[in-house]
Amino acid sequence: MNSDSEMKEILLSVKTIACVGLSSNQEKDSYWIVSYMKEMGYRIIPVNPTAAEILGEKAYPNLSVIPDKVDVVQVFRKPEDVPPVVDEAIQIGAKVVWMQEEIIHEEAAQKARAAGLKVVMDACMRATHRRLIGTKLIGL
Repeated sequence: MNSDSEMKEILLSVKTIACVGLSSNQEKDSYWIVSYMKEMGYRIIPVNPTAAEILGEKAYPNLSVIPDKVDVVQVFRKPEDVPPVVDEAIQIGAKVVWMQEEIIHEEAAQKARAAGLKVVMDACMRATHRRLIGTKLIGL
């Protein structure tokens, strides 16, 4: 279960979000959710093997090749695709795995927690940010 206090603490303490499965299609939920997070001052790193750039940011085919430190791995993939994403998140030293709405994978979540990562499941990052923090820029 995701607690509001833990999710708020995550949103206030992180800066860089790697967005796995971010679509370049402006009609998709992932596009406008990540667009909002970028507007709020977070650094976003698209992770999509079929795109060179999304939202004006260089896209990477997977987490392992991102040259910068990643705080949060945000997951826009089907639940069955989550375990390898969690493995990569652990490998790159991310602090948090955040699975968007309707994405739940208990085994992967347990593995991430066992490796010291915080886990949020089945929660929209944009909606959670708006509800707990509001639409003020976070001054990063």
